[in-house]
Amino acid sequence: MPKLGAHVSVAGGLATAFDRMKKISGEVMQIFTRNQRQWQAKPLDEHEVEDFKAAFKKADKPFVASHASYLINLATWKEDLAERSTQSLVQELLRCSLLSIPWVVLHPGSHGGKGIDQGIKNCVANLDKAFELAGPKNRTGILLETVAGQGTGIGSDFKELAEIIRASAFSHRLGVCVDTCHIFSAGYDIRSPGAYRRTIDALSKDVGLERVKLFHLNDSKTELGSKVDRHEHIGKGKIGLKGFANLLNDTRFS
Repeated sequence: MPKLGAHVSVAGGLATAFDRMKKISGEVMQIFTRNQRQWQAKPLDEHEVEDFKAAFKKADKPFVASHASYLINLATWKEDLAERSTQSLVQELLRCSLLSIPWVVLHPGSHGGKGIDQGIKNCVANLDKAFELAGPKNRTGILLETVAGQGTGIGSDFKELAEIIRASAFSHRLGVCVDTCHIFSAGYDIRSPGAYRRTIDALSKDVGLERVKLFHLNDSKTELGSKVDRHEHIGKGKIGLKGFANLLNDTRFS
């Protein structure tokens, strides 16, 4: 059985996230290290970092990931937005390094009408720039999250994520976060054993299962291939419990 957890609040301080994880018997957690609706983040103070590390150790060092700001768009053709996005990602890489958080989950971004190929090219260039600006001592990795295919977003096709990873000079620091709602909306079915096998085979072939470090388990309000990102509670959407059972019983992700 894979380790299960949740995205938890950091209200009251980053270290409080571990208490919330414990209350749900979680073994993994995702957090926001900062306000996701603002470009600039308040710097972490020494005590906050120390408290987080102490709570992490007390919780027996669970898997922790941060989710980058939703404002970030590395695939954009707009120079000002690309620059702000890159700098925001650098901040997150540095914050996570201080907190010893190994992974930042990131949406690859939207090409804004310039086409998938150009969007991927922009994303790779800005990703690599962020890694470079974070400095040689920074070891924080980035998990590219699958998207639903809504609008001009890139990453709804596993091959697009694979292309970003292959083209990056920092491919060794890139992995994938699979959101079940997003892939379902993008056209990847997991509801039956056969459909699940075909989807995971495609993921394995295009990206490599060793790159998959995290799943976001969400059901979908919309139908298979809808290209619409609308999350639903697990078992209450169009995927259904059997789809999640297929994933949770897959020993490759244990």
